[in-house]
This record gives sequence, C-alpha cells and structure tokens, in this order.
Amino acid sequence: MAILVTGGAGYIGSHTVVELLNHGEEVIVIDNLRTGHKNAMIGGTFYEGDLQDRSFLDSIFERHEIEAVIHFAASSLVGESVQKPLSYYENNLMASHTLVSSMIDHGVKKIVFSSTAATYGEPKQIPILEHDQTIPTNPYGETKLAMEKMFRWCDQAYGLKSISLRYFNAAGAHPEGSIGEDHNPESHLIPIIIQVALGQRDTINIFGDDYPTEDGTCVRDYIHVMDLANAHFLALENLRKNNSSDVFNLGNGTGFSVKQVIQTVREVSKHPIPEKISARRPGDPAVLIASSEKAQSVLGWKPKFNDLKIIIETAWNWHKTNLNGYNDKF
Repeated sequence: MAILVTGGAGYIGSHTVVELLNHGEEVIVIDNLRTGHKNAMIGGTFYEGDLQDRSFLDSIFERHEIEAVIHFAASSLVGESVQKPLSYYENNLMASHTLVSSMIDHGVKKIVFSSTAATYGEPKQIPILEHDQTIPTNPYGETKLAMEKMFRWCDQAYGLKSISLRYFNAAGAHPEGSIGEDHNPESHLIPIIIQVALGQRDTINIFGDDYPTEDGTCVRDYIHVMDLANAHFLALENLRKNNSSDVFNLGNGTGFSVKQVIQTVREVSKHPIPEKISARRPGDPAVLIASSEKAQSVLGWKPKFNDLKIIIETAWNWHKTNLNGYNDKF
C-alpha cells in the first residue's frame, strides 16, 4: 500500500518523501507546484494537481491503494496571512476539507498533519507543551488550528485517526546536498541571511529589536528538516501500531535570536553580513521554543541535527552550490 504526500514537492515535503523512500515505502505525491519544485522529486509517483479539485483527488484514491496521507500542502507565510486571510482560509482549510472528504469516501482513515507552533500564539510559558493554550495571533496559525480541530471531530464521526505535528522553524538541507530549500520569494530567515552572504542581497532586515528578549530580537527554535522528515515517518508508524490520534511538538528545545542566527551564518560562511533594523512584522510572537519530550518518549523521536551550526552548515552547502535553487539542476 502507498503513502500519499500532499505538497510533496515543497521544502519539508520533499525531504519527507526521501525519508519514506529510504524506509521502503511506496510514495504518491500531489503538488500544484505553485511553491513546490518538480526537480525536488527524486522518487515516488508524482501528480500535478490541486487539493480543491475533488475529481482529481478521487482519481488518485481510485488509481492507487493508499494506506495513509501525510498532509503538507498549505500556504504558510505569517505576514501574508495577515494581509490575505481569506486566501489562507481557502487554500488551507477548504482544501483540507476536500482532501478529508475524499479520504473518508475511499476508506483512508490515517493522516499525519503538518501543523505549526503558530497555533500557540503568544505562549504563557517556555518551553511550550502540547496541552498549553492555543490562541493564534495570525490567520496562518488559526487555519492550522482549525484543521487540527476538524481532524478531531472527524475522528469522532468517521474514525479518522490523525497525528498533528506542531513544529517550529524548519531549517537546513539534506546532508548529501541533493535537495534543499528554495522559495520564491524567499521568506525563511536562514536562507535569506545566506543570500546576503552570497551577494544576492545587500543586507538582512531584522524585523524589530525591541522584543522582551536578551538582545531585543525574536527567539525561535530551529529544527533540521531531516529531523522533521523522520518525525513524520515515526508518526506514521505510530498510527499503524496504535491507531489513535495525538498531537506532538517538534523542536530542539533551544532558542536562538535573530542576531544569534546571523552571527552563526557569518561564522559558517566566513562572509560579512550587513544588517538593518526594520519595523516589527504583525503577528510575530517574541519567543517560541518547544518541549519535544512527548515526541521523544511516545514516538521514539531523537533529533540528530540538534546544533544550530550544523543545521546552518547543511543549508550553506546547498545554497552555495545551487545559487538559483532548483533552476541550477538543469
């Protein structure tokens, strides 16, 4: 039986496809390629299409014997979600509704969901625990939380079993350099800083230096993309074994400020990186750090790349040899 990966040509999705293939899984990938890259697919069966196209989804479930779904496909930019909330509700929530409806009608009742730390909003305590309050501060987090709740109600009504993985800042690239991070426009901090080091940008903008943190800049928990990929596989295995729904945080449990990340990229790249202070972005919490004790004890998950310098080294190796992202491969 096959595993269907939605958004499998995207950053985290493509790395998870590699992880699944390494474990001998048959993989089917759906991606509309709006933000994903077909060149990131190094295996599996690929279909280009949109999750809101019910007839397209039905055809995939009818053509393949699918055991479970790993669901990545979503819009994921915090700032954009504040500016275009209706777009996020349409692309995230409505598309997930169509996906789950097709799953249930075809008897597929296991899903691993790519959720986010943005579901927590401004945390009351650090590190964040899975049972802490969820009050998102942006539409991106709201739509992801709504999807989690939809899965829970579908469990009660239809027996759909889900594991939602609330992860923090994905970073890095495959250690062998075969795939990496390529967004257009780029929105993630580490690759943006690397672009400055490579001369593709003049400076790095720091959005706010007046947060209640040690150096005034936002603090985040960075987790290597292959550690995330491994957690998705372990979540799938957990669903197979226990057939019960759950929620897990994924992070390294250590926070680094924007300025600390910039300095680490300077050390790894050995390039000067000019910085500029800009206004805060709406919807950005000051500190987000995860407790991943539950994932480690229940899923048996153990991050292998738990050092920020190593994470950045894998990202640097990818970007310096793929200056134009996946366009460099052809």
